[in-house]
Amino acid sequence: MKKLFSTVVFTFILSCGTTFAQQSEIYTNNTLEYNRALTLYKNKQYQSAQIIFDAIKQNGNTDLEADCTYYSANCALKLNQANADEKIEGFIRDYPTSTKQNLAYVDAATYYFEQGNYTKSLEMFDQVDENSLTQEELDRYRFYKAYSFFNSGKRKEAANYFYKVVNSLEFGSQAKYYLGFIAYEGDKYEEANQYFDAVSEEEKYKEKLSYFQADMSFKSGKFEKAIQLGQAAMPKSSPAEKSELNKIIGESYFNLKQYDKAIPFLKQYQGKKGKWSNTDYYQLGYAYYKQNDFENAIAQFNKIIDGNDKVAQNAYYHLGESYLKTDKKQQSLNAFKNASEMDFDLKIQEDAALNYARLSYDIGNSYQSVPQVLNGFITKYPNNPNNPEIERLLVNSYITSKNYKEAIVLLEKNKTLGAKGAYQKVTFYRGLELFTDGAYAEALKMFKKSIAEQKEPKFSARATFWKAETEYVLEDFQNALITFKQFIAYPEAKEVPEFKNANYNIAYAHFKLKEYEQAATFFAKYTDTPQEDKNRLVDAYLRLADCRFVTTKYTGAIEAYDKAIALKGVDTDYAAFQKALSYGLAGKNDKKVIELTTFVKTYKDSQLRDDALFELANTYTSMNETASAIKTYDQLISEYKNGSYSARAILRQGLIYYNGDKDDLALAKFKKVATEYPRTEEALEAVKTARLIYVDKGRVEEYAVWVRTLDYVEVTDIELDNDSWEAAEKQYMEGNSAKAIENLSGYIKNFPNGLHALKANFYLAESLYKTGATEKSIVNYERVIALPRNEFTEQSLSRLSEIFVKKSDYTKAIPVLERLENEADFPQNKTYAQANLMKAFYDTKDYSKAVVYAEKVLSNPKSDNRIKSDAQIIVARSAIKVGDEAKAKEAYAKLQKIAKGELAAEALFYDAYFKNKEAKYELSNTVVQKLAKEYSGYKYFGAKGLVVMAKNFYGLKDSFQATYILESVIKNFQEYEDVIAEAQSELTKIKTEEAKTNSSIGK
Repeated sequence: MKKLFSTVVFTFILSCGTTFAQQSEIYTNNTLEYNRALTLYKNKQYQSAQIIFDAIKQNGNTDLEADCTYYSANCALKLNQANADEKIEGFIRDYPTSTKQNLAYVDAATYYFEQGNYTKSLEMFDQVDENSLTQEELDRYRFYKAYSFFNSGKRKEAANYFYKVVNSLEFGSQAKYYLGFIAYEGDKYEEANQYFDAVSEEEKYKEKLSYFQADMSFKSGKFEKAIQLGQAAMPKSSPAEKSELNKIIGESYFNLKQYDKAIPFLKQYQGKKGKWSNTDYYQLGYAYYKQNDFENAIAQFNKIIDGNDKVAQNAYYHLGESYLKTDKKQQSLNAFKNASEMDFDLKIQEDAALNYARLSYDIGNSYQSVPQVLNGFITKYPNNPNNPEIERLLVNSYITSKNYKEAIVLLEKNKTLGAKGAYQKVTFYRGLELFTDGAYAEALKMFKKSIAEQKEPKFSARATFWKAETEYVLEDFQNALITFKQFIAYPEAKEVPEFKNANYNIAYAHFKLKEYEQAATFFAKYTDTPQEDKNRLVDAYLRLADCRFVTTKYTGAIEAYDKAIALKGVDTDYAAFQKALSYGLAGKNDKKVIELTTFVKTYKDSQLRDDALFELANTYTSMNETASAIKTYDQLISEYKNGSYSARAILRQGLIYYNGDKDDLALAKFKKVATEYPRTEEALEAVKTARLIYVDKGRVEEYAVWVRTLDYVEVTDIELDNDSWEAAEKQYMEGNSAKAIENLSGYIKNFPNGLHALKANFYLAESLYKTGATEKSIVNYERVIALPRNEFTEQSLSRLSEIFVKKSDYTKAIPVLERLENEADFPQNKTYAQANLMKAFYDTKDYSKAVVYAEKVLSNPKSDNRIKSDAQIIVARSAIKVGDEAKAKEAYAKLQKIAKGELAAEALFYDAYFKNKEAKYELSNTVVQKLAKEYSGYKYFGAKGLVVMAKNFYGLKDSFQATYILESVIKNFQEYEDVIAEAQSELTKIKTEEAKTNSSIGK
């Protein structure tokens, strides 16, 4: 057993000895290789060393593995291999107890530092044990860590580590430079200078230090030194530093009030990230301003947008002055307004408010009424030495601003301001404004207030005239006549423009009162005086002739009609027709026939042509020239088949045949009338006369058979019908409206198709209408117009049109108006129909038809200016609605020549609008200024005009004006949503664009 044991042990020992021998050999070899790799590493042959280190690791010698892993990772760092950071961090993670751990943290921190990854570098530096580092390593560690803090924006931590190496031979200078920079950033200029001075002799810092020292001198208020240092630093500076040095030098000269020297440098400044601030623009602008270079000053000041500080207030004030110096008053007004709304500098605020008030009076104000501006200044600055001047302007502004409505409110609150006649003038002009807008009742109140003041005789006289004119329009003719005569009694009446029409107006008042003798006297007085208004003169001759005609002074009438014809104005056809009638009434039928024959040949398109033919035929009848009469009636019937005279003409032919014993021909005519024109007066007369023929011929049965075919002739009830009608008609003719309505209603109920049904329906409709029961009258008017053309058709169409138009019931109004246009004999009814069809089609958005009727109105020489204004506005607005701006432009241009009040304001706005579209910005602004000055009472168009003005200014590169105006519109006109939306859209667009170059926008 011992032998066996010994053998086993020996064998084990032998075996172990062999293993140990092998391990010893491997270890010896690894050590040699490791030392060789370490030698290569020290000789900076990192690639070769790394290969050996990695090979030793693979031999499994755990004692050397950690060191080899460290050196391999370190070589990777030295060689800047892609995975170097992973290797060193892998070593730190896998060998936490290695003696190389601290060196690994230093290596990793240094690697990240050199890569510019300062956050990661700091993470590694924080793990380093400083106590295990040599002095040289410690200095590098501290500087690198300080610099990492510096570049990470941690200035305080950086300073702590820079302080630790200020005495280092290798890093001391750099540490002092960065400590100086940190002090500079913290505005600790003394400390910064100490550090900068310590390194100022070193070449690599000289260029950079000169910029900092120049800036520190500037910030310390040492402007001359800043200029000196800045100019010295300029040649060796980078482009970015040159930009900043230009700013330092320019601003130093600015602060030394050497503005001429400041300008070139301030201009060279490139801004922060390519953008200037409002302060930058202000300084350059003010430098130009001090050099009296106002155009360039404006170019800088007006780039200051969104400013809301003392600099901005100063800028806007001096911008206002610059504009004023260059006679750009609207721009100046906006700038002063802006400065006056800021309270950073109260003296500037007050001066700006004073200039704003003066300019408002001078050129008008779209934001608020001029009286409000002036009164607001006096109220806010009661002790301002310029207040006497402002009070004088305030009184005058009530007239010049034309914002009479607000002026009245202010004057009625402060009676002393209106004591010298301002209130009398304002109420007078407000009355005219209301009269123009058709608000006659309100206008009358204003004229009465003006008359009551009796401060200035001329205005008392003028107000009296317009009071009379208003009473006339309101159909109070009796009072109008009295007031017109009061007007001419004023000694000053002859000195006012209204006097030239006084006799004409008095004449018309008499005319409306049917006082024709007196009317003729005053019409004659008017025509005996030289007149410029040809149309009015023609009208005066016509009315003079009418008065003489009515009073049977036919020779005088003919003379006046001849004078009207000679003037070749409107209504010459009417004058010619009336002249012919006058000859007939004077017993000169031969002359009447000549005149009527000439009329028919001359006035082929006249609406009186059918009247002339009818009258000519009647005249032939009275002269017993029956053949000519029949022929003329035939011509009338042929040309005017559905005219108002057709039934009468056929009836007259029948009567001629009847009187000539041509009974069969007569019966044919009478039956034609009875059949084709049922229920008319002519039909009833035809039936009556036909009855006489049948009775004379003994053909009563034949008559009875025929008459039963006429549903409106009830043979058995004729007497009852007539009796009932007579009773109803009597009440109507006597003006007993209530009783007439009762009786006429009864007649229609009992005899719906009676002999007098036509008249009954018309008379009932008229009675209901005149008593205010317009809704009830409709059905009866409609029955009248449903019948063939008759003597009441036109008036019924006119009444129905009026009723439907007042209700804005265009569905019913349009067909009635169309009939009235086509069937009217009276020109005024035709004109009325066309004017209201124009409005009806516009309101129902049928713009093409609206334009058609507007053009009819415009082509009618009898249309007055007010109706023509309505027509032009319809054409213009319709064109805008359908996008035809060329047509709209033309229409608004024409409207400007004749419009008043709000229409004039609208026309001016579009004039500005189209000029803006054509890039005629200056001209467009001139129009907006006129709109503001002369039509400030119409705020909607004033607000829209301001938006156009803002667009103009932006087109003229004046960003301040554009943005300020738009902001003011948004602030002051909240009641107009469409205007606010447009203004906001434009403002956003402009600010977005301007923010590209101005860093102050949006802050």
